Amino acid sequence: MGLFGSLFSKFSRSKASPLELEEFREALIASDIGPKFTEELLELVGKKSGEALDRYVHEQIHSSLTKGDRNISASRGTLTTIVIVGVNGTGKTTSAAKLAKHFSSQGLSVLLAAADTFRAAAVEQLQTWGTRIGVPVIAGAANSDPAAVAFDAASRAKRENIEVLIIDTAGRLHTKSNLMDELGKVKRVVEKVTPVNEVLFVLDGTTGQNGITQAKIFSEAISLSGIVVTKVDGSTKGGIALATERELQIPIKFVGTGEDITDLQLFEPDAYIDSLFT
Repeated sequence: MGLFGSLFSKFSRSKASPLELEEFREALIASDIGPKFTEELLELVGKKSGEALDRYVHEQIHSSLTKGDRNISASRGTLTTIVIVGVNGTGKTTSAAKLAKHFSSQGLSVLLAAADTFRAAAVEQLQTWGTRIGVPVIAGAANSDPAAVAFDAASRAKRENIEVLIIDTAGRLHTKSNLMDELGKVKRVVEKVTPVNEVLFVLDGTTGQNGITQAKIFSEAISLSGIVVTKVDGSTKGGIALATERELQIPIKFVGTGEDITDLQLFEPDAYIDSLFT
């Protein structure tokens, strides 16, 4: 049974008792859905009872999410450029590779750019993934200018009529100012060649409330179009995803559910919320 399912089976019999409300509070906090939203949901549960209570809560969660577009409209004959941003360690580089696999599986031509040039491991990781999935990777020398790598990749993508360009970027928050300046530079340089269609923030689904702070920092520096949530492998994890979308009104577009290159799913709000109850 999902994170809230056992509790709602009790609530459906009668109005929730103070003890049951406290159990629900603990479950919500454990899910990282956030203190403010926790109180709103507790107020709803405290007022209502009956078999439809889980539906009321579902609707309350769903209505708090953005109405923004969750689709990435990549198509044949047109270049779609995606910049991947986020803190190192969140699964950013792996998410870039998973997205490359996602689009190449649709029959689209894909090019990866390893613009996290300050981490040799990130470049090597992306190159390894590229070889495995048959997608070329543009990389520069160690510690080379990330914007130069991104520019070279964008130029090649235009020249060779590539349909999806995915650019992996650095994510070192301890050098926040320099990092954000660098991300802005990468975006500006790419836009000299082709528009940037998507800027996706990679959010670690287990990171807790700090994930909202991270997302805010990146959204202030570079306009985000969507979120990719990683490390979501059960209903007890990933509440921070809903809390972050609710706070910033930036749509979750993909969810990473495992280590395999195909473990990337389109985010479906109703199914995700339902997993908390079933």
